[in-house]
Amino acid sequence: MTVQEWLGEHNQLGMDIWQSKYCYRQESFEEWLDRVSGGDGEVRDLIAQKKFLFGGRILSNRGLYKDGVKVTYSNCYVLTPPEDSLESIFDCAKKLARTFSFGGGCGIDISGLAPRGAMVNNTAKVTSGAVSFMDLYSMVTGLIGQNGRRGALMISIDCAHPDLEEFIHVKSDLARVTKANISVRISDEFMRAVIEDGDFTLHFTRKATNETITKTVRAREVFNQIARMNWDFAEPGALFWDRICSWNLLSNTKEFVFAGTNPCAEEPLPAGGSCLLGSLNLAAFVKDKQFDEEAFCQAVAVSVKALNDVLDEGLPLHPLQEQKDSVRDWRQIGLGVMGIADMLIDLELPYGSPESVELCDRIGRLMSNAAMTASALLAKEEGAYPKCNVAEIMQTPYFKENADEETAELVSQYGLRNSQLLTIAPTGTLSTMLGISGGIEPVFANYYERKTESLHGKDVYYKVYTPIVQQYRTAHGMVDGEELPAWFVTAQTIDYRDRIDMQAVWQRHIDASISSTVNVPNSFTEEETQALYQLAWEKGLKGVTIFRDGCRRTGILTVDEKKADREPSGLRRGEIVQVSNNVVGKKRKLMTGCGSLHCTAFFDPQTGALLETYLNKGSTGGCNNFMIGLSRMISLSARSGCDIHTIVDQLYSCGSCPSYAVRTATKHDTSKGACCPIAVGNALLDMWKELQEELGLTEEKKEPQTDAQNPCPQCGEELVFEGGCSICKSCGWSGCS
Repeated sequence: MTVQEWLGEHNQLGMDIWQSKYCYRQESFEEWLDRVSGGDGEVRDLIAQKKFLFGGRILSNRGLYKDGVKVTYSNCYVLTPPEDSLESIFDCAKKLARTFSFGGGCGIDISGLAPRGAMVNNTAKVTSGAVSFMDLYSMVTGLIGQNGRRGALMISIDCAHPDLEEFIHVKSDLARVTKANISVRISDEFMRAVIEDGDFTLHFTRKATNETITKTVRAREVFNQIARMNWDFAEPGALFWDRICSWNLLSNTKEFVFAGTNPCAEEPLPAGGSCLLGSLNLAAFVKDKQFDEEAFCQAVAVSVKALNDVLDEGLPLHPLQEQKDSVRDWRQIGLGVMGIADMLIDLELPYGSPESVELCDRIGRLMSNAAMTASALLAKEEGAYPKCNVAEIMQTPYFKENADEETAELVSQYGLRNSQLLTIAPTGTLSTMLGISGGIEPVFANYYERKTESLHGKDVYYKVYTPIVQQYRTAHGMVDGEELPAWFVTAQTIDYRDRIDMQAVWQRHIDASISSTVNVPNSFTEEETQALYQLAWEKGLKGVTIFRDGCRRTGILTVDEKKADREPSGLRRGEIVQVSNNVVGKKRKLMTGCGSLHCTAFFDPQTGALLETYLNKGSTGGCNNFMIGLSRMISLSARSGCDIHTIVDQLYSCGSCPSYAVRTATKHDTSKGACCPIAVGNALLDMWKELQEELGLTEEKKEPQTDAQNPCPQCGEELVFEGGCSICKSCGWSGCS
């Protein structure tokens, strides 16, 4: 089998994702299957049939340790929360950097840090507060690269912390904490105070000084602040902490404590805990408009064993000792699902309808029971996880709800190999590669608008249909404008109550949590946002966030059917484009008459336009200073609206250099050109053309995009925010992959 046969010859995007993210050193697809499956034939077959995929870290990294590559198989970790001291705070930053360097994302809870204004016994007199250190952790996240992407981070705080309101509003400043998701740990006590419109006490006691800081707030007003910030900025997310702690297999185990969640919030974990992810494609189990329950349960059993094998193989590969210890003691895995929306469309059931919720309820319980059975049988063969207490497990509300008598008997005899089994991750990149919906999300849109530029300088928009929509349209010979059947609902049109009902029914059967974003239209009100969050708590969700179309955090991919052609946006005289971190960088090492010259260029990921250039000869003196000045002028010209052809034309007019000519004649190793500026011009043009090909741009000349809202860092197309993660539907990039 080839990757083309696996994904479909027309799924070029999927093949590009596989090649760029998961293929190792040009291995064939068959070699990749062997590596990723670890030689397990059943797992190999499930992957080949597109019924199951490991999480992205496993698909990319499994087996690479044999080549000396220091990478983890775990998608994410939760670090030991920092204690209220500078040493602990900065030690946490060190652990964060080390974990990022191995490819893992992180969660940190800052509830243990003293609030702003608390007394300290040093020259500062009072603390700058817990929120101030969020900037430190965000900075570390932005600094440590992970094969072309930055690390992922979740920062959480308890709703009773005196810095709660400052935490809620921190990301209203779009320049702060830019490299982290943030969430509030909301207690049942707080929510009851919200409903009763009562007071709620924020409190913190510093052990070092024995100072207690308290603040009484009106719970409903603080809750409204959370809702308002989500309405306007899509954060902070809500973690319903009591539900997280009470609905799992360890809720009766006193020794176990959740320390936080991973960046996408589907994995509450103990200190040092990690998440090993895998997802079953529900759409692949539909045959003749029926869901194959038997095949699904068999796949669950194979997948649980597969994740256990990966856990054992990856135990030495965790970055920190605390992570190795936690994984060894608790053995948490996270099997989930994707393609729910595709499954429902194939079954002709509208997402969120009573019939669809009933079906998902049945599938979820089958999955939970099958997973516990598989884990118990593994415990029979290999032993239960070290801290397993069978009596405590069997008395948990979750176990009683989901285990049948046969499973209960197996657990009673052998225990469980895993303390955690199920979670639903975003699956953004995986589902995009397969051409299906992600996680438990509905189809985001039936089609997307892509932009191209006409010869007349205007933006022209055209439709790109979601794969399952295109398949249906092709099969039924549909033309543009023809309405789809009623079961083609989208994230933008579904009622939020139906969306919450769907997540709630899955949460009944998931012992971890669910990464979920409820996408709502721009017209969605603050009052509706408050109602959504309250309903989520009442329905037993463990967490939720929303993304309102057009909120101030970022823009999302438009689905407006009536969008008119737009006038081109250009720069006004004297206007200079500001360069953000969202750029694509390329490098060239040039050989000149005076030795090597390093040329680094940064381009707009949306248009491919040149934005910034750095030139360095690696020496001091006149030539190097000239190069610094030249790079600054090139950068200024590019950011002022000069296209690359104009800039290169000016560089080509510089004439020749004697040193360059001598070296060309004697050593024959100089870069193309007659002097340093011409060589730089050639390098810039080469890098620009390379990027144009990578981005799939065909226009000869592009200007910097000054009004891009949320471009993909890989291809420049607009990102979609779903499943708690930013996802590019164009190239498959995901902030969570």
